[in-house]
Parts: sequence; C-alpha cells; structure tokens
Amino acid sequence: MTIQIDSNDDLIMSDAELPTEYGNFRIRAYTGPDGKEHATLYTGDLSSSEKPPLVRIHSECLTGDAFASLKCDCGPQLQLAMRTIQETGVGAIVYLRQEGRGIGLFAKVQAYHLQDLGYDTLDANLALGLPADARTYEMAASMLQELGVRRVRLMTNNPLKVRGLEENGIEVEFRLPHMSGVSVQNIDYLKTKNDRMGHMLELE
Repeated sequence: MTIQIDSNDDLIMSDAELPTEYGNFRIRAYTGPDGKEHATLYTGDLSSSEKPPLVRIHSECLTGDAFASLKCDCGPQLQLAMRTIQETGVGAIVYLRQEGRGIGLFAKVQAYHLQDLGYDTLDANLALGLPADARTYEMAASMLQELGVRRVRLMTNNPLKVRGLEENGIEVEFRLPHMSGVSVQNIDYLKTKNDRMGHMLELE
C-alpha cells in the first residue's frame, strides 16, 4: 500500500490490491481538492501499453451499483467494464462521487418520486430547479494523469465524457459503445438519454 500527496498538493492518494469476482484489480483512492473521495480500479501497466488502455468513467450510483436498481443501467455498465478490462488485461475504471448526475442522493430520490408521477429523468431534474447534468470531469482527468495515462480508449455512450476528458488533457483515441442492462423498467430512461441528452445508444 502507498499513501502520498502529489506534487501539486491537491490529491491525497492511497493504493492497495482488490480481488473481485471478475479478477484482481488494484484500487487507488483519492481525496480531491473539494474533499470528495474518488477511486480508480485498474490492472496492467497503463502508462507503457502499446495502445491506449481501456477506460470507463463511471459516476457513482448507489441505487444501481449497490442495490441493483432496474430504473437505470448503471450497475450492469459497471460490471461490464470490470469484466471487459479483466479480459483485455490492461485498463481502468475511474469511479467518481457524482451521484445522480452530480445532484446528490437526496435530490436524486426526489427526482425518482417525480418519475413515479410520470416525469422523464430530464424533466424531473428541471422541475426541481436542478441542471440536467451537473457532472464535471476535471478530477477524472487528474486521476488518469496521476496514473501516467494520457491517451485512452473510452467505454462510453455519452459525448460529454469524451469532451470532458479532452478538455482536461486526456486524448480519447477511440470511443467504444458501452451497452448493458437494458430492461423494460429502464427503456424510457434510456430513450430520454438518447433522444433528449445526446447519448449515442443503439436502442431497438
């Protein structure tokens, strides 16, 4: 295990092994300048790979990641990323504490209530006076750079993640579609992301 403060005195980092049902990762936890704790799951030599490593930027989703909610596809997307990176042998998942597209758990549950009443995911946020998507990706870029990563093959359907990394010094050499967990319960949620939020989803 290592613990350090980086040369800019803005990232506090610790690192350890993390065996999982998908394979062995290392987990690197960070405390950023805003005090939030984030993590990277990674395996292989990310900085010396002949081609850019596979990377997934995953925003925290307590309901999907931990409680297996069918309202979204977050849990299956995280599992797919873990499995794919282990199969490839080199890659990283940057796990950001940006619950509910950056609005937090309490507001997210409020938005869920409005969805129960018939609002879609976008209109529910707007009805609460919240942004459609409040996430930022400066921290993700800093975490990748700390690992020696400057170029990535990004597993995402969200063009804002591509733009967010590139605007912060990470070259996205290739975008790989990342689909998993589509169900009857979340198909309207996915259609809203596709039709109203610019995501690139292949939905039948």
